[in-house]
Amino acid sequence: MKTDWTITLVALMFSAMAWAQQTEDYGRYYKDLPVKMKQVKTVELPKRSVTLTDYGAVADGQTLNTEAFAKAIEALAQKGGGRLIVPKGLWLTGPIQLKSNIELHLQRNAVIYLSDDKRLFVNPEDPKGRCLSGVSATNCENIAITGEGIIDGNGAEWRIAKRTKMSDVEWHALKRKGGRISDDGKLWRPWRMKNGLPDIDETPEKQEERRADLVRFYNCKNIMLKGVTIQNSPRFHVHPFYCKNIIIDGINVVCPWNAQNGDGIDLSDCQQVLIVNTTLDVGDDGFCLKSSKPKKNMDSGNEDILIQDNHVRHAHGGFVLGSNTAAGMRRLVCRHNTFTQTYAGLRFKSYIGSGGRTEQIYVDDIIMTDIQTNAIVFQCDYPKDGKDGDEKYNDPEYVSSFTEKERRYTPEFQDIHISNIVCKKARTAIRATGLIGLNCVHDITISDCLINYYETGNAIHQPTTDIKLERVKMVR
Repeated sequence: MKTDWTITLVALMFSAMAWAQQTEDYGRYYKDLPVKMKQVKTVELPKRSVTLTDYGAVADGQTLNTEAFAKAIEALAQKGGGRLIVPKGLWLTGPIQLKSNIELHLQRNAVIYLSDDKRLFVNPEDPKGRCLSGVSATNCENIAITGEGIIDGNGAEWRIAKRTKMSDVEWHALKRKGGRISDDGKLWRPWRMKNGLPDIDETPEKQEERRADLVRFYNCKNIMLKGVTIQNSPRFHVHPFYCKNIIIDGINVVCPWNAQNGDGIDLSDCQQVLIVNTTLDVGDDGFCLKSSKPKKNMDSGNEDILIQDNHVRHAHGGFVLGSNTAAGMRRLVCRHNTFTQTYAGLRFKSYIGSGGRTEQIYVDDIIMTDIQTNAIVFQCDYPKDGKDGDEKYNDPEYVSSFTEKERRYTPEFQDIHISNIVCKKARTAIRATGLIGLNCVHDITISDCLINYYETGNAIHQPTTDIKLERVKMVR
């Protein structure tokens, strides 16, 4: 029989291992960068912990644990913060709102599962009527989500579904749950479901617009996401907005390939970000960087972001800028990543009215396979006309149709350097289109690349773009 001191020693060893993630040296990822950028700093959290069951939580998948999460977080916050341990089990809950100096730690085989009851997520304070996210933090610092467990957003109870993106088996399975099919038979919405729970809006269309992200941080700093699986979101999966100093290490983000707006990791106007060792398999853009129009008293634009050593399986784009780029993108590096079976590989998209300027963007050492459309693509009219074709780019009337206010925010993709791309199978190797009379795509270099395509190689629209190719092979 083990002595008490032996048991205590073992407990201390495991505790030290669990807290080691907070002192890991992430500086090694910043070696040999093509541009000088601000490095992330390790998130420091109090070494204090409580367990969710201490606050009355029950892991049976039936008991609603929203209040238990809130009580545990508040108790930790009152003591200065610490770790909330979520043990093995199925934890049904409504929204979880983190506070400063709190770590949500999911042990192996712990599943946080969001309730079907949409009423729990209604947020009367949101000006757009959007619901509360599954896990969120606002105006906080020093927050973390760690461990080996799962956060499941139960997104099928919220998302629209398109008939063209589903097999007969999947479509009939949705219909068995209830829902509303559009008059043309092309769309399904989760409305008047057979679970008997009430809807939260007067029409299925309005309710669908209220979908929220699964994990959302707003105006926060010092954030750590490590090890966890984040899956099946109603909308975007991980969405820091106006946040600074973010480390995302070794997480998995998963949802069905046809999940509407199921972005993996979206960074909106964030600074000092490191994303490493992460796997995405999602229904929309994989790593997506967005930038809204400058906002008073907020740091705008994406800056000092390093995305390295990751794998994107399914996504609309592996690495994506846009479509909102208004406040600009500066000092971004995406390197040593693998994209497999994504709709596009490197995707730069924006439009008049929400465009901005890019500076010091470097993409290097990317392996791609089975890209459904373009290995590399630049597009400057993203929402107004998503179709390929050159005619409109030569039409001055197309640009003159925008107001002066809209033209203040014109896309300017420039100072972008893409190198060492190896792609096996893409429909088009490189597609790029600007807008006639506007300098939207210029000073771009693409070098030392080998792209295997099966339909079109060079689809760069010369009259509206300035892209320099150096040692680029496009092989049919």
